[in-house]
Amino acid sequence: MLADSKGHLVRRTPAILFSLALVAGLAACAPADSDAEVDGETAAEECVPTAAGTSSDAVTVEGEAGALPTITFEGPLEPTETERTVLVEGDGEAIEEGDTLTIHYTIVNGGTGEEIETTGFGDQPPVSVLVDTDSQLLAGLSKTIGCVTEGSRVVGVIPPAEAFGAEGQPQFGLEAEQSLVVVADVIGIAPEPLERAEGEPQEAPAGLPEVELAEDGQPTVTIPDEEPPAEFQLATLIQGEGEEVAEGATVVVHYTGYNWNTGEVFDSSWERGEPASFPTSGVIPGFRDALVGQQVGSQVIAVIPPELGYGPSGGTPDGSIGAEDTIVFIVDILAVQ
Repeated sequence: MLADSKGHLVRRTPAILFSLALVAGLAACAPADSDAEVDGETAAEECVPTAAGTSSDAVTVEGEAGALPTITFEGPLEPTETERTVLVEGDGEAIEEGDTLTIHYTIVNGGTGEEIETTGFGDQPPVSVLVDTDSQLLAGLSKTIGCVTEGSRVVGVIPPAEAFGAEGQPQFGLEAEQSLVVVADVIGIAPEPLERAEGEPQEAPAGLPEVELAEDGQPTVTIPDEEPPAEFQLATLIQGEGEEVAEGATVVVHYTGYNWNTGEVFDSSWERGEPASFPTSGVIPGFRDALVGQQVGSQVIAVIPPELGYGPSGGTPDGSIGAEDTIVFIVDILAVQ
């Protein structure tokens, strides 16, 4: 959900490929159902751990779990399938297929040993990853972090076929034949997101667009027949009681975006039929400011002037938002991951 193929919400700046891949599995924004119907009865799918091998066992990792790792090995590492070695076994709940995890990670090139990406560890927010070993992108990551327990540190060595395919990603320093080495700290299993905002309704300040909710919670907004305000405006329509959204946190939200100047909807997760997930650091400034400091379960309305929206980039390529247009978002905050 960090690419803008499904909407205009994301700020148009270059993104690190591996961050995109790690959150790509969150498009559904809810854990997949790993149960299967067998003769009318529900049977849980068994989690099959990825085995260690000569490649994963050849990686030396220094540093305590939770701290930035130092990774060394004699390359190139060339496994034919993903290998995973558990370095520290956590004492939390068992991870299953379909769980959404919060993790810290460092990724290095399995051919050269050069670092490709790290989350930063320490006070930096973790990323959220859906465990999906059938994924078409980075299935080896799911094989690395799946079937362990919360609190574990693992190292995985992922061949091209279970990373980015035969072509690799040369622009990020990964040639076609090179594997990935991933050291990941599995922090925990993320709770399932709410279906809609839940909390105490609040009276909206005068002058803001009027919001009506359908039975399922989908909002419809009536834009006032007047010039948009010049300043950023934010109000809480439903006050939730969940976790507070921190700067840089990854959130799961339902939202609808209106162009004040045209009165038209330009983007809506409700219309797509699934929530969206992204880090607050990866969206336009006005949307970020509408989220940070709010609590899960809340619904907010934000009126965003062009300088905090798409004005600096000249509007959107499809013309649905002009460089001088004010936009309005109604956002249900469903989870922090």
